[in-house]
Amino acid sequence: MYLLNSETPLYNHPLPQIEKWLENKGCQQNETYLHIWRVKQPAWEAEILLDIEEITVRYINAGDNREDIQRSFKYSLSRQDIEEAIFSGP
Repeated sequence: MYLLNSETPLYNHPLPQIEKWLENKGCQQNETYLHIWRVKQPAWEAEILLDIEEITVRYINAGDNREDIQRSFKYSLSRQDIEEAIFSGP
């Protein structure tokens, strides 16, 4: 399965393409809650939620006092912009 151009807004990508993109970035889908994905990098780990209006990322224990940091991005942003925002880490 190919992905649409990285400059294409994420809302123009069919769900299977978004899921394939997340898999390609090393994310693992929650078996019970299919809209939740986890990714672990050497310096951080995060939970990505595919919500109705936006994609939300929660960096686990990433803030001061090891609190979670949460950010949300509208699907109207390009896949490239969202990818850079999420996978650059907290």
